[in-house]
Amino acid sequence: MKTPATLVALLHGPDQPGLVAKTAGWIYARQGNILHADQHRDMEAGEFFQRIEWVPASGDAPAEVAELKAFAASLGMAARVAHSGHRSKGAIFVSREDHCFHDLALRWSAGEFAGDFACVISNHPDLADTARHYGLAFHHVPVTAATKPAAEARQREILRAAGVEFIVLARYMQVLSAEFLDQCGVPVINIHHSFLPAFAGGKPYHQAHERGVKLIGATAHYATAVLDDGPIIQQDVVRVTHRHGVDDLVRKGRDLEKSVLAQAVRWHLENRILVYGNKTVVFD
Repeated sequence: MKTPATLVALLHGPDQPGLVAKTAGWIYARQGNILHADQHRDMEAGEFFQRIEWVPASGDAPAEVAELKAFAASLGMAARVAHSGHRSKGAIFVSREDHCFHDLALRWSAGEFAGDFACVISNHPDLADTARHYGLAFHHVPVTAATKPAAEARQREILRAAGVEFIVLARYMQVLSAEFLDQCGVPVINIHHSFLPAFAGGKPYHQAHERGVKLIGATAHYATAVLDDGPIIQQDVVRVTHRHGVDDLVRKGRDLEKSVLAQAVRWHLENRILVYGNKTVVFD
């Protein structure tokens, strides 16, 4: 049986009595059928968050989206609404480390994501043939300290031409400038090891091994102008012991990076993430 088209709303605002009943009643009054609903209250901030997915009875989804946003505003809430039939287009930024790139491309090829990748952008030419093997356009944009502004301007041109709506940094070993993040106008998802702020710089797993760490991890977050400080989407850890060498730590770390990044991308594309301040609510 064909899955019906749905609308997904992410709402948040000051908590008040009856919000769940009011949003459900609004949908019921329009003969919509709620498929999933979840909510959360930040007890300290007094903020209410809700994700609600429903099958609209009306065939005019844009009109219902506009009506819901107006309704949410009347309750003092902000609303973001997505249509399940829309598949967002993304771009993968990658350098030479290719484990996250391969994992994303394979999952996309297998139909695991509710969206598509439109292109690959890299500061090295190494993965050009591989990207094309996956059916992805490849753009080599070299970056140096002197050429960074021009390179980022070229990257923005590529993104606009491809209609990109989100970016995934799949171990892209360049720091995106605040100007780029502001002007690209789309969410940017990043992945890195979870040792920060400890073991910063090169060879973090070598540094961690020298210190005899017992846990290694990975963090996926939305990129902001402050390096590695954006709202966290997903994290995971794995235990290690004195028996694990540097190669073991690197392998385990890469496995974590792949799974954590893929989960973050999946949640983003399924409209399960609500960002407020420098935090996220993830309706999983």
